[in-house]
Parts: sequence; structure tokens; C-alpha cells
Amino acid sequence: MDQGWYHGNITRSRAEDLLSKVGKDGSFLVRASESIASAYALCVLFRNCVYTYRILPDKENKLIVQASEGVPVKYFENLEELIEFYKKENMGLVWHLKYPVPREEEEAADEPEEDADLVPTPPILPPRNILMALPSSETKDVSSLPENSRVADVNKLSLSETLLQRLQYQDTSSVSDEHLKLIQDYLRVHIISDFEMVQTGSSNLPQLKKLLTLLCPDSTHRRSLIPPVTFEVKADSLGIFSKIHLKVDVEMGKLIIKRAKDGPEDKFYTHKKILQLIKSQKVPNKLVIVLETEKEKTQRKEYVFSDSKKREGFCQLLQQMKNKHSEQPEPDMITIFIGTWNMGAAPPPKKITSWFLSKGQGKTRDDTADYIPHDIYVIGTQEDPQGEKEWLETLRQSLQEITSISFKVIAIHTLWNIRIVVLAKPEHENRISHICTDNVKTGIANTLGNKGAVGVSFMFNGTSFGFVNSHLTSGSEKKHRRNQNYTNILRFLTLGDKKLSPFNITHRFTHLFWLGDLNYRVEQPPTEAENIIQKIRQQQYPELLAFDQLLIERKDQKVFLQFEEEEITFAPTYRFERGTREKYAYTKQKATGMKYNLPSWCDRVLWKSYPMVHVVCQSYGCTTDIMTSDHSPVFATFEVGVTSQFVSKNDSKYTDSQGEIEFLHCYATLKTKSQTKFYIEFHSSCLESFVKSQEGENEDGNEGELVVKFTDALPKLTPIISDPEYLLDQHILISIKSSDSDESYGEGCIALRIEATESLVPIHTVLTHHGEKTGVFQGEIKLQTSQGKQREKLYDFVKIERDEIAGQKPKNISNSDIFACIFPTIFLLFSSSTPTDISNPNYLGMAAFSQQASAASQLKQIPSPDQPPSPWSYDQQPKEATSIMGQSQSSYTSPSLSPLSPKTSLQPTVNRSICSRSQEYLPPELGKTTAEPLLQEEGQQKPEMFENPLYGSMGSKGKVASKKEQDYPKALRKEQLPPPLLDQSCHLTKSQDPESSKTSGKQPSPPFLVPTQRFRSYTCSGQTEEKNTGEKTQGKSKMTTSSENSAPLKKIVKPLRSEVSPSIQGQQNKPPLPSKSRAVLDMQNPKGRDYRDSSELPHAGKHRTEEGPVGQYQMQVRLL
Repeated sequence: MDQGWYHGNITRSRAEDLLSKVGKDGSFLVRASESIASAYALCVLFRNCVYTYRILPDKENKLIVQASEGVPVKYFENLEELIEFYKKENMGLVWHLKYPVPREEEEAADEPEEDADLVPTPPILPPRNILMALPSSETKDVSSLPENSRVADVNKLSLSETLLQRLQYQDTSSVSDEHLKLIQDYLRVHIISDFEMVQTGSSNLPQLKKLLTLLCPDSTHRRSLIPPVTFEVKADSLGIFSKIHLKVDVEMGKLIIKRAKDGPEDKFYTHKKILQLIKSQKVPNKLVIVLETEKEKTQRKEYVFSDSKKREGFCQLLQQMKNKHSEQPEPDMITIFIGTWNMGAAPPPKKITSWFLSKGQGKTRDDTADYIPHDIYVIGTQEDPQGEKEWLETLRQSLQEITSISFKVIAIHTLWNIRIVVLAKPEHENRISHICTDNVKTGIANTLGNKGAVGVSFMFNGTSFGFVNSHLTSGSEKKHRRNQNYTNILRFLTLGDKKLSPFNITHRFTHLFWLGDLNYRVEQPPTEAENIIQKIRQQQYPELLAFDQLLIERKDQKVFLQFEEEEITFAPTYRFERGTREKYAYTKQKATGMKYNLPSWCDRVLWKSYPMVHVVCQSYGCTTDIMTSDHSPVFATFEVGVTSQFVSKNDSKYTDSQGEIEFLHCYATLKTKSQTKFYIEFHSSCLESFVKSQEGENEDGNEGELVVKFTDALPKLTPIISDPEYLLDQHILISIKSSDSDESYGEGCIALRIEATESLVPIHTVLTHHGEKTGVFQGEIKLQTSQGKQREKLYDFVKIERDEIAGQKPKNISNSDIFACIFPTIFLLFSSSTPTDISNPNYLGMAAFSQQASAASQLKQIPSPDQPPSPWSYDQQPKEATSIMGQSQSSYTSPSLSPLSPKTSLQPTVNRSICSRSQEYLPPELGKTTAEPLLQEEGQQKPEMFENPLYGSMGSKGKVASKKEQDYPKALRKEQLPPPLLDQSCHLTKSQDPESSKTSGKQPSPPFLVPTQRFRSYTCSGQTEEKNTGEKTQGKSKMTTSSENSAPLKKIVKPLRSEVSPSIQGQQNKPPLPSKSRAVLDMQNPKGRDYRDSSELPHAGKHRTEEGPVGQYQMQVRLL
């Protein structure tokens, strides 16, 4: 159809934008309908509002305009005839068609691939085997006999003769003569006996069993896939460290404690006695193990590992042990390996095991975790020259070599040279169902498959997974074309449950992983090539990531909205000179001139999960020893929570009671100029079918926005199972649809993981459509379940302890009072770009507050390019300060996001806390309170840098303060502070937004927060540098006013000499330390968290509950 007013598959929001630009009554265009295949949508502008009419084909393919009941229907042969008819006045439309809106000029078609002179052709498929119809024993490769005689000869031979003949053409060079003779004897004589047993219906093969016993004499003994691993650690007892060895025996389910590595066992604990692992957030290599002793008592043992990677490896081994010996029939958590590699049309090397072991650059796994196989392996390749069978054999042999497991092929799908393979452990084969594959072409004219995507989806018990491998348009200047590729893949890739038709793939799966050669480049002029390479050699990746197109486009919400990506701490993966990883080949002479391909992070892995589900990225990096392509393979591994096919174990008297999900006081704010009525569709796997609401009432909002209020009670939803163990793991998908065309104007997801059931809980979720943000949905939800509670999941086995904060909740203060006081501080702590160590903050009780925001987006914490960072912004420090900052470790680490990530909201783990109950439920205006002066006071302290054990030593010679010396200042501060009144520290008055505060700086702020240099992370020192603070705040009236308002607090929080970092002081002699007080002894004692007998805290009482995250935050506010 070549009519200028027909716009094909453009989105509804794009159609409204085009009509608004024309701005004339009677402007119109026709697009494809989003709700019905082969239907159209006629969009007409009248009085700055867009009216949409659905055009439907009948059985004879004649077109009609959908109208109200009673209106005569007119039939049209084609769209041209329909448009000409409605150009007349008073034909039933809101206004006659007057001004056609022409199609946008299409971007120039893709050029051939940069590394090839011609567009790559589809791979040549091997010829079909003519023996496929024969029995499986007859389908092996046969001799090169004439085709017409091969089948006949096979039929003449007996079974023994046929198999012996096939054996001659097999490669038996690696089989000993003795074993080969045993195999030949079996095929010649004994196989007949087994064959007769099969014919009688028996499944027993005695002769084959005997042969296997002779070939594999040790086959009766179960081979240990994970050998015992020993860790050398330091045990901390009252501040005195002693060296011991921890031996983890996964197969036997034991943790063995020994004084000497090869010495006798001093003590051991079975997997049932190991109750919990608690990671220290302040000290990234410290771990507390909670053990069960005699008479059901618990004991905390504190250990310090050589580095944080060893601690992570130890935790992974213990999790594997708990999972292996769990009494639960189905797993709560699995691990997934995801790899992407542009093979550059070259076959792979013989050894690619480093890829699957996550070895190389970036965030890598510790060697102690090498023996832990992942549950699922997803491998995406681009420019893959091999056939499917050949590539599968390479993958399975590599995994067999490192895991001794023969992995099952779940799915394989290929589009030209783009391929995705999914492999799983054999034990999971029956847990995986509803497998679906699809592809989308985005090459030249969206018809060629040299660019595009392939996808696989399936159910793992009760959890849905989606995987997309894409190869997007190449060329540094074609980022807009890449954005369009992404949108097309979102719209047209058909995976998952077909009943979820209003939702694209970003809402159809509990976990969606997107991998591939996305081809986004570092946007710098070619003259900067050598400068870029110099920065790569110096590992100054943050400075280059400031110009990464993908990060910039994500910040502008143009692609991958609500997706996450782990911090990038590895070198660009493209474009290398083949055969080496030491040299980037960034130039290529072509007929049109010199072509530049600056080093870039083309190969990426991102993911998007439902709110409040468990997902942690454990590694993200690239290999350094696979050099056949100009791209390096990229790996990412994930720890993912899964749910089982639920069968209630509670009493039948409880399961009979019906649960209920009720939405109240809900309204949607939509970005649209349409004038139509809207209703809500509720979809969920916990409902028998989708539920449709009544129409809402429209009200005008801000410019370009429409508020739809659902004042009448929305329908109450009845789940199929009301047991809380099942229901609290479920999610409700909502779609805001128009009544005139049934097209969706926005989709969102609401988690049912609610702390307090049978009470109203606020909800707030972002609405998106085709990858664009289209509004927000707000209101309240009430959940009613049957009696019972959720059991602890395997991923709850590992926690994070905020051990830099002491204190406990006073007895006479209510939970609501504490929440009201501490929430502003918590919200800003997690929404600011504050530092953290390399430990995983996914288990923090309040971690998920970072996701809340205004309707703007999850990326709102990122300042604009012309806006300097706030005092809590951890931008890269001037080079002259680096040497000082890198020499000491501060006594306080802020519990927030890693500064290595370019964006706060793009963090992979903080957003996915299974412990938090309020991730999606915060109103947009929360967080702007007097907690900000508290943060500003802390923000005045100059950030320091400490050595990051994850990547080894930096070689700095600065002396790090010992644990005792770090604990003294906190205890002294606690002793000397008078007990402040609660209302002083929790005065909830509105103050300035930290993002709007202005500070002076020599370096201009990048377009978003860039990560810090590799090997380093920022942390707040305990030192207050008044001189530097004065220079920073000079001339900034807004910030000065806020600082003055918090003056009383500053008088209280005056730092002591012992808090000042020794390396910054430049002093060789440390200040004298006071004698140990009760508070100091309590902080050094492993049981020091029990303050029941302490009289130092305000409102001290004898009986208190164990402190939790809330109590810790409350104590922090009181001390401030």
C-alpha cells in the first residue's frame, strides 16, 4: 500500500505525536491495529484530541468502520475508497478527513556488515539423511556405497553384523584393545540375548550391564562432582584473630573446621546445623556463620577470608550443599549461565571452557566455584558459521569436560547466522515445559535475517523464563536504527503465554534476559582512538562508559526501559585484531574510504524481572583467551528464585477458605491525547481467567496527560489457591485499554508479596507500552489469604548484616513511629548514588526502596548534564587526590549502590530484594524530608577510596586501620552522645531535593553518573574537612541554607580524632585509645547485638526482640 497516509506498524503513541505536530482539525492517518490482526486504526485529530476508529474486515474481506449499535454499516472494497468517503462532511466521524499526515522518511537501509564486502548469506543446511526412517540403530554413518544399494544392503545384514560394520567406521583410537575386544564380543554374541529380552517386554539388559561393569569397574560408585574445598580463614574472637581452615564437603553435607590444613578434624557441622550465612557489608571479606548447637541453641562464628571472592565462593558452595541435601522436592533457586559471542564467521578454537567457567576480565567467579555446575546454560552466538549439530557437540563436550554432566538440549533456534541454544541439567528436564521459539528479522528492509533476534521461552515449574539473542544494526552513527530494531523485536517476537496478548515480552516472563551483539558504540570522534586505547590500558573504563551509547540511550529512556545491567569492569569486547587480545584494530580501508570502529562494549547482557523476585548477578565479564574472532565472548551468571508447581501442605481446613485480591482508590495517569473511555484488564497465573473492570472516569491532568479514576469498586479477584506460600509469590499484570479500539495504553506489574495481609497497602507502578513509558498506576491493594505462612527459601540462607550501624529499637516506640522517622533517610540512602562494597545488597531488608520514584522513571536519580552532583554524588575525584584516597579504608561504608555503575537505577541487585515488601508501593513524593540535611552533613565528608579485594591488591602501601581501631570511634561516639529526643531526629519537614543542590567542581558533570575506576570503590571517611567543605559550598545559597538548618545536628555529630583516617592525617603515631568500655566490648563480642542488659540506650528495657533492619536504621537516626 503506497498511500502516504498509511503508516503501517507504527505505535499508537507515535501516531498521536505525528498528529499533534500537524495540529489541524481533520488531520488523519491510518495504522495497523495493535489489538486485532489484519485490522486497521483510523486516527483523527479534532480540538487537539485524537479519536481512534477501528476498521475491521468482514468474511468477504470488505472493510467497515466499527460503530455504535444501531448505526448503519457501510462496506468498502479497500482503504482508499473508505478514506475518500469519510472526506465528506457529516459522515459519522467526529470531523471529516481533511489533512493526511504523510509517512516519516525512513532511515537509509542497512549497509553490508562492516567486516564483509557482501551481506552474509544464510548458512547452507546439510542434506537430509536418507536413513532417518530406519530404526535408530541403523542411522549411523554408513560407507560410501551407491545410494540405491545402501538400504537394500542394510536389510540383508543381521543386527550383529550391521552394528559390527558400523563399529568399523567409528574412531576407536582412544579405546584400549582390551575394551574394544569386549565391545566386539558383545555385538557379535551377547546382543542377541539382550534383544530377545526386549522382545519379551523386559527392560532388563543383563549382558549390556555386564559389559558396562567390565568397561567401568568403578561405575557402581557415585562420582563426586564437587570435590571437598578447603578455605584458609581467620577466626575473630574478641578482636583476636587465629588462623584456621574451613573444609566444605558438598557431597557429604559437612562443614569441617580444622586448625591445620592437613591436620585432623577439630569439629564438623552437618548441613542441618548450618542455619544462616551473614555477610558483612562493611568488611567485604568477613562472614558470620550461624550454627545450631546442643539443645537448639545458636552460635555465631565470625571468619575473615583472604578476599571477597573467596567469601563468595564459600557461600556458593554452602548454598549448593543446602540445595543438594534439601528435604524440599523442588528447588527454590537455580543458577543460570548466559553467554554471548559474535564468532566473526570463524570456527571456534578447540578449548572454550574459560567462557563457561566465567574466567577472564571483569566480575569473575572464584576458582573454588569451578566445580559448581549451573542449572541452565543459555548460549547466544552471532555470525556463527557452524551448523547446529556441530555447535551443539562443541558446547556439550566443553560442559562435559568441566562438569562431568551430559546436559540435555532444551531448545535450539537459528535465524541465518544468529543462534540461541539452551541446555539444562538432566534432573531439570521434567521441570521444563511450554517451550517456545521465535525470531524477528531486522536486516535490510526488515526482510533479511543478517540482523535480528532469536528467542526461547519456557516454564521452569511455576516460573516463566524468556531469553532473547539479538544482533542489531552495526555502525557507530546508527544508534537510532538500533533503537528501532529493539522496538521491532519487542513488538513482533512472539514468545510465552499466548493468553497474555496485551503484553509484549517485557511483561510476559518472571525473568527476561536479553543478550547479544547490540552494537552500541563508544560515541567519540575517530581522532580520539589512541586516547581511548590508552585509557583502556590504564583501566579507566568509567571515563569511556560516559560515552557509551547504550547507557546514554537507556538514561534517556529510549531503549531497555526498566532493564538492568551489572556494572561493567572489563575492557571493550570489540574490535580486536584476530589472534590477540592486546591490540584493537579500529581502522579498515574500504572503497568508500577509511572506516573507523572504535573499541566499544558491543556485546552485552541485560535482564528484567518482575518486582520483588530474587535475582542476583554473580559474574559479568569477558574471556581473554578465545581469540578467533574480533569480538571477545561475554559471560554473565545469575542466581534466580523459582517457584514450584504448588501443592498445599497446610491443613485442609485452611485451604478451603477463599482468598481475595481487592484494589481500591485506583487511578491511572496516561500520556495521551485520546478522548475515549478506559478499562482495566487483570491477568495472572493465579486467576482462572483474565478479569475486566468497568470504565473509569476521565479527568484532565497536566498538559498531554489524562487521569482515569476508577472510583467505583474494581472487581474483586479470586485466586485459584489462597495459601500464602503460593499467593505471596504471585504477580498481577494490568493493562489499561481503550473502549473504542481495545488497544492497550499501558501495562504494568504488581507484586502480591505484601507484609501485612488483610490491610490496605499503597501501590505505585510504572505503565509502559512497546518499550515506552506511558504513565503510572496508583492506588491501594488488600490481600486476603488462608492461614499459614511462607517457609524460608534457599536464597534466604544468605543475608547481609549492616554491621556498621549499632543500636536497637526502644521498647516503647511503635513500628509506625519508627517507619515514619527512618523512611526518609532510608529512601535517600538507596536512591542516591552512594558507595558500597562488592558484597551483594540483595538481601537487605530495606534495599528495594531504591526503586520508588516519581512517575518520571526509575532513572530519575541521574542528574542532567548541566547539573553538578549533590554532596552525596560519588563522581570521579581529581587525579591529585587519588593517591591519598587509595591508601586507607574508612570506618564507614554507606549501604548503597556500587559507584562502578553508571546509573543508580540500573543496578542489578538492589532493585530485587526478596526481603523488601514495599518495592512497588511508594508514592512519588516520598523521600523529600529533613533526612536530607542529615545526608548533607555526612556528604560534607570527603570520599575516600579503598582497595577492592574482588580484583586484587592495587599495591598501595597505606596502612588500613584494624578492626579494633575501627570499632573504637563508633563506641566512643555512642558513649559520649546524650540520648536525643526522638522528635528532634525525626522532624519531618520538606527540604531541598539532593539532586537539585548545586556544588562547585572543576570537572563538568558527565551526562550521567559514571562508574569509578576498576579496583576501587568509594566510601565515606569519618573525617570532617571543614576547609574543603567550605570551598565546595561557597556561593551556593541553596545548599548553605540547608546546611545551616542542620546545624544543631552537626554539633552532636562532631567527629573524634580516632575517626579521622590515619593516611589523610599523615601521622605516623596514632592517638592514644581509651580503655575498653562496655560498649566497645559489646561491639567486639559476637553476641554483642543483644542489648537486653544494656543501660546505655535510651528507654533501655530488659526484654526486647532481636534487632532487625528497622531497628538499625532507627538507631542511626537517633545517633545523628
